[in-house]
Amino acid sequence: MEQGKAESQQLMDAVLPLAEQLLAQHGEFFPYGGAMTPSGEIVSVAAYDGDEHPPSSEVISMLQQAFISAAQSGEYKATALVYDVRVPLPETGEKSDAIAIALDHESGYSVVVLLQYQLTEQELRFGNIFAQAGDNGVFK
Repeated sequence: MEQGKAESQQLMDAVLPLAEQLLAQHGEFFPYGGAMTPSGEIVSVAAYDGDEHPPSSEVISMLQQAFISAAQSGEYKATALVYDVRVPLPETGEKSDAIAIALDHESGYSVVVLLQYQLTEQELRFGNIFAQAGDNGVFK
């Protein structure tokens, strides 16, 4: 499990900067993913159905299905699904915008990391980072 956690952290560190960059430049981003191959290479994963502005829930569903299929065929040993979400903060229960990174590893390690942020006209500010158990939906 420790290797799963370490490799998931490495994958998260690789995929998170794109969300931060897109939020700073455009104020939003479509869900996207990344994965780690059995050799340790990190690859980008995207989903497209021909619609230029699909609902985020559809993109998330397409990415999850792609991850499950690739995991079953042994193409990936870890996956990261990155999306924008509103969540209650653990300290206050107050709702906040956050970048969510759903991480799943073949070892059974599964977590959703949430990075709170505030976007104003002047700047993008990050708050606390916290995690919750994932559903281990990719490597069943």
